[in-house]
Amino acid sequence: MTAGSTTKALTGGVALLERAMGYTLGSLLLVTPEAMSNPTPCREWDLRALLLHMNDSLLALHEAIEVGHVGLDPAGDYGHPAADPVGTLRNRACQMIGAWANARGHGEISIADRALTSSIVAATGAVEVAAHGWDVARACGHDRPVPPALAEELLELCPLFVGDADRLTRFAAPVNVSPLTSLGDQLVAFLGRRPC
Repeated sequence: MTAGSTTKALTGGVALLERAMGYTLGSLLLVTPEAMSNPTPCREWDLRALLLHMNDSLLALHEAIEVGHVGLDPAGDYGHPAADPVGTLRNRACQMIGAWANARGHGEISIADRALTSSIVAATGAVEVAAHGWDVARACGHDRPVPPALAEELLELCPLFVGDADRLTRFAAPVNVSPLTSLGDQLVAFLGRRPC
């Protein structure tokens, strides 16, 4: 990782988020009604629970750029996730990316008691969106690696966003893989997932 490439990834947070969302939308094409109860790489979640979590995350990312802060209960209505989690997620993805692409303000976004730049929030969102896109594909029984260029940028950012404290609640311990492993597999392994 170089300082220049990390800076580029951070300042290009919106483009990174858009690319991660594009990858994840492709994974959503694999979802079938029969797969909803399938286990996911996320501990104790089936595919339906993962999709509901993703809906909440996209709503929070939308709120972040629309109003400049993320509350405990994001506001907005872009469908009914319990009735149609995939359709609602696609709708929220389009609304969220549109809000970020057209943002005119909110250089800083408050989350709990912290203020973060919008680029950092977007880049953090990109990591989560891409990881869950991979989770969705795996839950549907498909090997759909994160594209190498996207994975490389996200890998450079992950150490900034995922620390030891996060390993206790949000991520499992990193999985050891060979340095010759693909960048997509290195990314998911860093985030505590077992690559194919």
